[in-house]
Amino acid sequence: MTSFPAIARRVRDESLDPRQRRMRLRNCLFHFAPYGFRATWDHLATTHRIPGSIEVDPSSLVRALGELEAARALVLPRAAEFAAQRRLQKREGRRVPATLHPWDSWGCSAIAYCPDPRKHPPEPLPVVVRRVLDACVAGVDPAGRCLVCGDDDRRPLRACRNCGVLPGGRGNPL
Repeated sequence: MTSFPAIARRVRDESLDPRQRRMRLRNCLFHFAPYGFRATWDHLATTHRIPGSIEVDPSSLVRALGELEAARALVLPRAAEFAAQRRLQKREGRRVPATLHPWDSWGCSAIAYCPDPRKHPPEPLPVVVRRVLDACVAGVDPAGRCLVCGDDDRRPLRACRNCGVLPGGRGNPL
């Protein structure tokens, strides 16, 4: 499988057919999709007005990629730090981490998972990702309040009424 940076270069490559570039942008979401694949694509398509006939506005792909890369850049240092910490813990004989922030367990994708692809936070991806990461560092309990919008009116096992984010992520609903 090709890496995110390699695919991103293909999205920016204006010598490629715009339809191929759009497909490459969608391929980037296999590596990093903060809301899950479908909801992240819907967010990018609506926010950056990616047209159905991409030949009309191929620059929308680069705008969308820029937002996606900015959000990913926030996660990468924290993921590298966590990986280094885990290597040290494993050398010490601790095979199971003492505590796991939710974003660690989601593999840096679906950080703010939205089960309904049409309902996702309206803010830019970097803003939402930063909120989730900061809330995890601060020790906010995702079962008690929404990590994205801060809504205290949580419904167990359901997405947030305000922003559509499912607490605990796709595989770990709280």
